[in-house]
Amino acid sequence: MRAVKTVISAAGNLKRENPDMNELICLRAIRDVNVPKFLQDDLKLFNGIVSDLFPKIREEPIDYGTLEESIRNVCAIKCLKDVDGFITKCIQLYETTVVRHGLMLVGPSGSGKTKCYEVLGAAMTALKGQPSVSGGVYESVQTYVLNPKSITMGQLYGEFDQLTHEWTDGILSCLIRDGAVSMDQEKKWYMFDGPVDAVWIENMNTVLDDNKKLCLSSGEIIKLSDMTMMFEVQDLAVASPATVSRCGMVYLEPSILGLTPFTECWLRTIPDMFQPYTDQLNSLFTRFLQVIGPVVFFYF
Repeated sequence: MRAVKTVISAAGNLKRENPDMNELICLRAIRDVNVPKFLQDDLKLFNGIVSDLFPKIREEPIDYGTLEESIRNVCAIKCLKDVDGFITKCIQLYETTVVRHGLMLVGPSGSGKTKCYEVLGAAMTALKGQPSVSGGVYESVQTYVLNPKSITMGQLYGEFDQLTHEWTDGILSCLIRDGAVSMDQEKKWYMFDGPVDAVWIENMNTVLDDNKKLCLSSGEIIKLSDMTMMFEVQDLAVASPATVSRCGMVYLEPSILGLTPFTECWLRTIPDMFQPYTDQLNSLFTRFLQVIGPVVFFYF
């Protein structure tokens, strides 16, 4: 039901943006909600199912205009290569933040999870006040990053002292309380950079629900305002279905980037004394690090 509600919410946003659009709205809403969570191989099956459901409809490419331009500008400023697949994932992350206040960036190391939300946040901040593609205007983004597995449950959510029975707020409760009483229009992203397991994330279920409330052991209930809970994880092997179903998913694969963007960006930052050797270094990277089909060894 949460997935159905998300599709309906996305379709409603599209209908308000394009009142004259026909059933293409439903198709685009289904794509916007589901495509980010699929692997490259799964997309082929998904496209086949969608073509059977909407046989006579051809979806036109979506023009993200200023958002895509701003993302590419931020990539240039951060000395990153604006790979088309990476830009697509940044836009998918933006679309997911529009319809979900809880989402997960899933993928192995080297897939670009951290840079994805950093680039998108900087791009939205640069476009502050301009009309957005989903209706409304862009707002600046403030990101708070914490590792929930590096601290105890009491340090994360808050706890009572065993001797004095005094309540001490945790890091997350302090951050959310400050965001709840804030009067500005700034979007607040809380990024949990660490493994997701049932030890700490089950306490987030009320936050990830539609009521958006953080319930503390002290009895206090904090109502979330315009906040987004993000989780940067490598996999969901030990995550419970209750948590996964409450979150939107954006899956990033290392194959989207490949190795070339990493080597090119690194070569731009080497000291001037090594600049004459960039071609040689690039040829060595291509020779020893690139995978060029199966390698066959012959012994004589």
